[in-house]
Amino acid sequence: MADEQPQEGQNQVQVVVDDTGVLPSYSNFCRVTATPEEVILDFGLNPQPFAMGRQDVKATQRIVMNFYTAKRLLTALGMTIQRHEGTFGSIELDVQRRATTHTH
Repeated sequence: MADEQPQEGQNQVQVVVDDTGVLPSYSNFCRVTATPEEVILDFGLNPQPFAMGRQDVKATQRIVMNFYTAKRLLTALGMTIQRHEGTFGSIELDVQRRATTHTH
């Protein structure tokens, strides 16, 4: 999204983000829910991603955004995943297939 060129007649906006003091956190789990006005993303750590049966995951971060921001995030994530897969190959989402692929 940041690489997009403005359309004819559009004003260009440059957003400068101050990330001083931002604390990074790792997540391998995300639950997405929504209300009529907002999208809610709960992030957490699944300590046993290959386990079967019930898995308890504690959500440690919650991001709430409007649908406009969620759609812009969807576009940005899609572009980022396309670039990554173009460089490194397809990302396997099925955990069992991924485990089988890496053990042979």
